[in-house]
Amino acid sequence: MKRVLALCCLLAGYAGTLTAGTVTVEDFAGRSVTVPEPARRIVALAPHIVENLYSAGAGDRLVGVVSYSDFPIQARSLPRVGSFNAFSLEQILASKPDLILMWGSGNGAGALEKLERLGVPVYVSELRSLDDIPASIRRLGRLAGTEAHSETEAQRLEDGFARLAGEFGAAAPLSVFYQIWHQPLQTVNGVHLISQIITLCGGRNIFADAATLAPRINLESVLARNPRVIVAGGMETAHPEWLEHWRQYPGLQALNGGLLSVNPDLIQRPTARALDGARDLCSKLEAVRTGN
Repeated sequence: MKRVLALCCLLAGYAGTLTAGTVTVEDFAGRSVTVPEPARRIVALAPHIVENLYSAGAGDRLVGVVSYSDFPIQARSLPRVGSFNAFSLEQILASKPDLILMWGSGNGAGALEKLERLGVPVYVSELRSLDDIPASIRRLGRLAGTEAHSETEAQRLEDGFARLAGEFGAAAPLSVFYQIWHQPLQTVNGVHLISQIITLCGGRNIFADAATLAPRINLESVLARNPRVIVAGGMETAHPEWLEHWRQYPGLQALNGGLLSVNPDLIQRPTARALDGARDLCSKLEAVRTGN
């Protein structure tokens, strides 16, 4: 009996070694991405991907990133392979990666084809919703073999967003104009992640009907829609000076305590920090709603 048990254990262990190494994950382009074993040397071609890889517990696998990869602080000292829209194939190859993480809509036309020629597995990230953030962290954890860490973080995010939806989703809606920048005047439509956060907090994006994801608009269209709240998110943690320019239009409802600012890194990047950004925005919208 002991010999049988020992043989069973041996065979079970052997079967595990046959299958445990190879990892296959579907990326956000619907492609199957396979690595022969959990990735140990990873190049990430967008700041949000770098951040999400750290959230998945695999930041120590990064051997190449792009400019503006500044969070967490450890990412600032990582080797650069260029920018998100002007990366160097030579530098990527010199990093000897076993996995490349690219940004589907941001790395430029033809980027996937160029990267695939390097003979390294390429994973496409394209996060468009709040649900995509924990989903991405799970997939990155799978590719890097850090599933326990990534699952914990993904669940934390899902629980956090669900709590905000329960607390603010049924609140009296506030009309909101989200201002990405002032020259040119730019906002987001209803498909954008920022607009989803506004909705989560009981707000209504006044340009949700715009045809493009981040449209340029004119001043007259904002004044005509007369939002109760104007949220600016263009200058890190500082209150943007240009937010005060709205005070020259006395008919705006937003002048009654509705000129708000948020840290753009917390709300404009599709990362785990979006939960912090959502909490901040929900709190500020609720203060406007209740007059506190």
